[in-house]
Amino acid sequence: MTIMLVAVGLVFAAVFGFEAFRARMIQKAIAGLRNPPQTVSTIKASTERWQDRLEAVGSMRAEKGADLSPQVSGIVKAIHFASGQRVEEGAMLVELEDADDIAHLHALEATMALAQLNFDRDSRLVKTDAISQQTADTDQATLKNNQAQVAQQQALVNYKSIRAPFAGRLGIRKVDLGQYIAPGTPIVTLQQLDPIFVDFYLPQQALAKIKVGQAVTAKVDTYPDQTFNGQILAINPLVNTASRNVQVRATFKNPDEKLLPGMFATVDIEVGAPKDYVTLPKTAIYYNSYGDIAYLVENAGKGENGQQQTARQVFVKTGQTRGDQVAVLDGVKPGDIVVTVGQNKLHNGSPVRINNKVAVPFSANPQVSEE
Repeated sequence: MTIMLVAVGLVFAAVFGFEAFRARMIQKAIAGLRNPPQTVSTIKASTERWQDRLEAVGSMRAEKGADLSPQVSGIVKAIHFASGQRVEEGAMLVELEDADDIAHLHALEATMALAQLNFDRDSRLVKTDAISQQTADTDQATLKNNQAQVAQQQALVNYKSIRAPFAGRLGIRKVDLGQYIAPGTPIVTLQQLDPIFVDFYLPQQALAKIKVGQAVTAKVDTYPDQTFNGQILAINPLVNTASRNVQVRATFKNPDEKLLPGMFATVDIEVGAPKDYVTLPKTAIYYNSYGDIAYLVENAGKGENGQQQTARQVFVKTGQTRGDQVAVLDGVKPGDIVVTVGQNKLHNGSPVRINNKVAVPFSANPQVSEE
């Protein structure tokens, strides 16, 4: 009996010892599978003073611009301009063949001269009752008809000469000497470039913040380092019912003619007083359909290697952006340590290791490098 009891005790001891050993090994294995610290880049949140502004995109158009074309058909007899030339108002540009029209005009002028003589003679004779008043009235009507025909033919002759309707710069010539052109055939474009307009659209909510005469700045990618200053010239009194946007036109001085019609421009309008905003790099915000997220780095107490840092997920409300920066309206306070790179590896409570050897872009006016 004693031997049997000792044997049973040894078996139970072996079983319980094995289970304890297995539990310890499983615990060590689970501990080894815990999330290792993730390497991230961070930045310390700070405030910057920003001037609130409205941003829009628009297109440029000349104050006066027209594609010149003839009103009548004909053969090009003479061309009096060169492509790209500056011309004054009324300058002769193109002449069409008009010999037949001028000959017809001279014939009508001769008929009108005869009608004038008859009317002058009848005016003297009617005073002496040599002819009836009806005859004098008929000759007067004939004279007026002939005068109208001469004026009509003179207008047709004038149509054969295409002149500049205003001063400006000509484009590239589209017709050649001796070419037959029909009415409406484009000859050349004429644009008055100083001043120049920029048309853009703003949402109807912005109407309370803008007014005629308000300062406007514009930039074009042709001159990335230059800003052009102008002012609002007009606000369309009609809001588009489909987009709920309103058209706005600004005018800019353009003495050096750097700005050309058709250019794409970005427009900024400063509104209100400057405000202080918490600003972060755009890479610090993780955008989701259910809300924008940022990760804050916090100390989680003592760990195996001393102070341990973890990531805490917070929802943020973002405002306007400028260059590489974004304004955070809620969720981040000045002095918070915010993850800028590596958010896709994190979840709430993940241990992190900070490495800021490579700085993320953080400029309100980034410069484009050609390298």
